[in-house]
Amino acid sequence: MEQPAERGHRCVPHTADVRIEAWAPTREDCVAEAVTALVETFTDTAGARPGAEREFAAPAGDDADLLVSVLDEVIFRMDTADELPLTTEVTDDGSGGLRVRWRVTGTADVELVGAVPKAVSLHELRFGPDTGGWSCAVTLDV
Repeated sequence: MEQPAERGHRCVPHTADVRIEAWAPTREDCVAEAVTALVETFTDTAGARPGAEREFAAPAGDDADLLVSVLDEVIFRMDTADELPLTTEVTDDGSGGLRVRWRVTGTADVELVGAVPKAVSLHELRFGPDTGGWSCAVTLDV
């Protein structure tokens, strides 16, 4: 994947679903970029303000499972608590898992601009180190 900046994300064309790519110098920052990319695929957060802080612990697992766990949690919280992350901070928990901190906003405080993701697909999932740090590519079922 050609990466235009040290850290970032983008949505790429995909038949019937949504595909995101993210990259960053570290595994944790790449996960945070993927969360931002997921939210940006279907919302405009320009007028939203960060509210409560939420935490999530992704249990130890391989890197792809950790990424899927975090993205699935974003979708779950959107569906059950009507909230979306505006900022994401991800750290290694020291045991192979991840600790995620979000500043969230209500789903009513953002404008929907695309199809809402229902799940993270495991098909063509990619996450790991590359020449510029870490990168991932994820398909979101809509």
